[in-house]
Amino acid sequence: MNAGPNRAWMFPGQGAQAKGMGAKLFDRFPALVAEADELLGYSIVEKCLADPRTDLRSTRHAQPALYVVEALAVLAEREDTGTEPAFLLGHSVGEYAALFAAGVFDFSSGLRLIRARAEAMAELGAEGTMVALLGVDPSDVTALLDRHGLTGLDVALHNAPGQVAVAGPLQTTGCLLELAVDAGLKAVPLNVSGPFHSRYMQDAADRFAGAVAEVTLHPPRVPVLANVTARPYEDHAIAETLIRQLTHPVLWCESVVWLLDRGPVEFTELGPGTTLTGMVRRIRAYAQQPVNLGRNQ
Repeated sequence: MNAGPNRAWMFPGQGAQAKGMGAKLFDRFPALVAEADELLGYSIVEKCLADPRTDLRSTRHAQPALYVVEALAVLAEREDTGTEPAFLLGHSVGEYAALFAAGVFDFSSGLRLIRARAEAMAELGAEGTMVALLGVDPSDVTALLDRHGLTGLDVALHNAPGQVAVAGPLQTTGCLLELAVDAGLKAVPLNVSGPFHSRYMQDAADRFAGAVAEVTLHPPRVPVLANVTARPYEDHAIAETLIRQLTHPVLWCESVVWLLDRGPVEFTELGPGTTLTGMVRRIRAYAQQPVNLGRNQ
C-alpha cells in the first residue's frame, strides 16, 4: 500500500449517526460485526439499519455505532483503494476511528474504550446542553461571556470560522440565547444530551480514565491530530489526551488549518454524512488554500 503524502482521512462525531449507516459495510466484515455484537450485547446491524427504538439518538448507543461503522470504513477504504493516509483526524468520538486506523489499538480494544466513554458520559455527565454561535470566533465568544458574567459556560467546539459552540448548565445557556438575540447574534441550541467537551464532564472523565488504563495503547503509525491540541498525538501522552478530550474543546478548525499549512491536502470523509467535508470547505475559503475533497465512504 502506498502512502499519499497529502492524503488525510477524517471521521465525523456524534450527530452524524443516521439510520441505515454501514449498510454496505457489515456484510464485508462479518467477524468484526460478530465481535461487536458480543462485546456490546446487542446486534449492531439491527441498531444501525433498523433502530427500532430510536436508540441512535442516545449517547450510549450512538458512539459505539459510529465507531464500528467508521472502523469498518477504514478497512473497506484500504481494500478498495490500496492507499494509506499521511494524516488522520476525527471530530470528537470520531477521533477513535482515526486512532484505530493508526494502529493505536485494535478493533475490540477501541470498542471497549468507546463503550466505557459513552456510558460515563451518559451516566455521569452533568445536566446541561450546548449552543452554537454563528459569525463569531472563540476569542469573541470568550469576551462576550466574560463581559456579561456568564463564566459558567465553556467554549466547547470550534468547527470552522464563525462556527463556535459553548456548553454549560441549562439555565446559563438559556441566558446566552437571550443575550445573543439582544446582541444580534445567531444562536442555535444543539440537539445533544449534555454539556460535552466542558468542565461539566469531569466526573465522566475521571471514570473513563480507569477504562483507558486497562487498554494497551501503541504509538500511532500515522500522525493523528488531537482535538485538544490541534497537533499530532504525542506517543507518551495518548492516554492523557484521550481523557482530556472529554473536558476540553474540539479544535477542529485549528486542526484543519494546521494541515493546510503543510501544503495541499486531499480530504476523504469516512463514515456517515458529509458534515466534516462542509466544514473543510469553509476553512479552505478562510485559509485561501486549495483543498481536494475526496469521496465519502
